[in-house]
Amino acid sequence: MSLANSPIKLNDGTTIPWLGFGTGTALYAKDAEKMVTAAIQSGLTHLDGAQIYGNEDSLGAGIIASGRPRSELFVTTKLKKLPEGVSVRDSVVESLQKLKTNYIDLLLIHVPTNFPGRLKETWKELEALKAEGLTRSIGVSNFGISTLKEIMEGSTIVPAVNQVEFHAHVYEEFRPLLEFAKEHNIVIESFGGLSPLFRVKNSPVVPVVEKIAKSKAKVAGKPVTTSQILLLWLKQKGIVAITTSTKVERVEEYLAVDGVPELTAEEIAEIDAAGAKEHHRHFTSFYNYNPAE
Repeated sequence: MSLANSPIKLNDGTTIPWLGFGTGTALYAKDAEKMVTAAIQSGLTHLDGAQIYGNEDSLGAGIIASGRPRSELFVTTKLKKLPEGVSVRDSVVESLQKLKTNYIDLLLIHVPTNFPGRLKETWKELEALKAEGLTRSIGVSNFGISTLKEIMEGSTIVPAVNQVEFHAHVYEEFRPLLEFAKEHNIVIESFGGLSPLFRVKNSPVVPVVEKIAKSKAKVAGKPVTTSQILLLWLKQKGIVAITTSTKVERVEEYLAVDGVPELTAEEIAEIDAAGAKEHHRHFTSFYNYNPAE
């Protein structure tokens, strides 16, 4: 089994492949079929979608076009703000039709602020969908400690996953949330994990990971990229990584993290320290929140 598909155990007894291919960001509101098919045929089994991305239908088409049995894949979607009169179940059934499947592996509440005063009620509806078998696992996205506590109080199921923007430039800010998640056995899933490489001008993380990549390349006997180093940084922190791209070669690069030697404790600490020199969050336009509160 490749490192990308290595299973991370969830608190409900299921597992999630460590590396996922996402259909947001670069593919947001675009036809994702060809890239989803390419990602699966390259070896990825974890597909991360969302209602708000506007391309669940092409995600489903890509899965079918890949020829890979549904049972070998892990599919996530996320619940958006519901139109008036539409129930959570109605919305999820519509997603299932678009995805061309009869179950979802992981269903997340995408943004807590989309359900003002209704978070606990919405979570109960997700619990019911899990009991019905329409989704195997349930979780959340962009939740801080307070919103996690809100839905957990009086609930029967603890979220399996909390998907958040997570990378070296927010590590310090997110440490309380990471500790809370560990205490409650909630897996943290990262989007934007490679942001220091692409979204931060003159990031102090870059020279550090460049140095580490050169060192690992000598040991591995093959080229090692800075993206692969940051993916390993996430992996060794127990974080599930969601990546995306419109280029097949990028997907192949991420999969080629196989065979790259693990980071040492010193190298991880070096990346932590470099990230802490500057704070950057990039995906906060509609869900700016304090993860520690």
